[in-house]
Amino acid sequence: MKIIRKNGFNEVFPYIAYVPDKLSDSPALLIQLHGSAERGNGEDELDRVLIHGFPNTVNDNNLKDCVLVMPQCPEDTFWAAKIENVKSFTEQMMKKFSADENRIYLCGMSMGGYGTWHAAAEYPEMFAAIAPCCGGGEAQKASRITMPVWAFHGLEDKAVAPSRTIEMVEALKGVNPNVKCDLYEGVGHASWHRAFGEETLEWLLSKKKA
Repeated sequence: MKIIRKNGFNEVFPYIAYVPDKLSDSPALLIQLHGSAERGNGEDELDRVLIHGFPNTVNDNNLKDCVLVMPQCPEDTFWAAKIENVKSFTEQMMKKFSADENRIYLCGMSMGGYGTWHAAAEYPEMFAAIAPCCGGGEAQKASRITMPVWAFHGLEDKAVAPSRTIEMVEALKGVNPNVKCDLYEGVGHASWHRAFGEETLEWLLSKKKA
């Protein structure tokens, strides 16, 4: 697997990308948005984006025809305030990797979970599926989220209340038939350790826009 590093904020966001050795001419693209503790300067702090989530799961066998990209958010802001930038970054990565526009996925944890919900509501036409973990969104905009959703939250989360995920899932019922939610008993904020494993990766990569 090839690792690409783009330091600095000269482009939309600095990022690290995992690129499998075998790719088609039009691979899928998975964007992962990190939590607040992993924000950084895009230089010597860029490796923070690798601490949690799918970087600990993927390999050449399970990252099938897909590029995993992990941008870094600046320290003085948060993903939900940068939704237009997330869109621009995704478009930039689609172009860079000649990605299949019908196989673009978004996931995130904590601050990145919020970013995932918000981006899906603002740009539902962009994503084939999303996997928000221990975040929250705007329930009044849930009807815009038309792609398949797999949401996650620990029921003992003291940092972000489980109700933030539950209210989004409840708001989606009746308007989106492709929604499921895992609520983990006895698990606190770090529910991504269970959420972002091979099963979730396989589920995301199985989805394709009609």
